Amino acid sequence: MFEIDELDKQILRLLQVDASVTHRQIAQTLRRSITTIHDRISRLKQEGIILRSVAVLDRKKIGKGLLTFSHVLLNQHTIEVLEQFEKAVKKFPEVLECFQMTGSFDFLLRISTRDMEEYHEFYRYKLAKLPNITTVNSYFALSETKSITAYPI
Repeated sequence: MFEIDELDKQILRLLQVDASVTHRQIAQTLRRSITTIHDRISRLKQEGIILRSVAVLDRKKIGKGLLTFSHVLLNQHTIEVLEQFEKAVKKFPEVLECFQMTGSFDFLLRISTRDMEEYHEFYRYKLAKLPNITTVNSYFALSETKSITAYPI
């Protein structure tokens, strides 16, 4: 198994804050050679530790002000039913995240829409049409106190 050392952790911390930082800037910050940083980042990508680099957008400024969390309960729990649900949900651009859960519901969805009307259309014409759904309980975010993408390492 691939082990990350302290230098890898320092690089990952910097990249999680700003993935657009250059290898040169990281090298200067960490007092290492550019080649060392380049090789380390390449290895972190190759090992699948760095999955991708993305821009984090302000959802309100791009017209996606309503954030919804939906608990979904299915009526069957066969591998086929679970995979069918997951495959369908992956196709919905409104669904940002989908987690299979333990407890009183099967899946937790994080959904982004413009407003309540757009959510209603998503629910009625996409989510509710999926087979094997027993219950969908949706909760609407009133405010966002903390939203980060960086893991503590």
